[in-house]
Amino acid sequence: MSTIFDWLFSQYEGIDIHLIVLELFGVFFGVLSVLYSKNNKILVYPTGIISTLLYVYILYVYGLLGDMLINVYYFTMSVYGWYIWTRKTDGTHVTPVTTVTKKENKIIAIIFIATMLFITLVYELFNKWQGWSSYVDIITTAFFFSGMWLMAKKKIEYWIYLMIGNIISVPLYFYKGLTFSAFLYIFLIIVAIIGFYSWKKLLYKKVVTI
Repeated sequence: MSTIFDWLFSQYEGIDIHLIVLELFGVFFGVLSVLYSKNNKILVYPTGIISTLLYVYILYVYGLLGDMLINVYYFTMSVYGWYIWTRKTDGTHVTPVTTVTKKENKIIAIIFIATMLFITLVYELFNKWQGWSSYVDIITTAFFFSGMWLMAKKKIEYWIYLMIGNIISVPLYFYKGLTFSAFLYIFLIIVAIIGFYSWKKLLYKKVVTI
């Protein structure tokens, strides 16, 4: 047990203490955000914004450009999602949880493909290729970009995209030495499963988000 523990956290040797502290804060607010999301609470956005801003800096330092851009995108979509979630649909109720339409599936496909092409171009232009981890980063970025759009629109499929992205991210973050973040993604896999079924109960119901 001690050997596994040492292997997991020895990767922080030589890392500036401020980066470790910032990662812990990023994990903390990330956990809060996804729990608020699961419970359909508007606080998902302010807590998520804090977490994403912290991770923009952390991931830039660690050279994960795709995931860094995910968090830049998350920040933008959080502002947009905050507006969508609080917008009244009939003067009384806010936007309900729904499933994607055929038209929205096409939009998601465009977002997914465009994201992969864009992140590939970023890696190429900045010469940041780091072997297999860069390709994994590109794929996870596409899932998270698409998922965040779904979350802003309050689509239940958001949880499926989140779950897939989280599963892929776990080994990537362990490999990059971001152990606390890897454990966060393991936790998020569990929350994504719970969140999917929580939102399923709310499908098409015009509930008020507070």
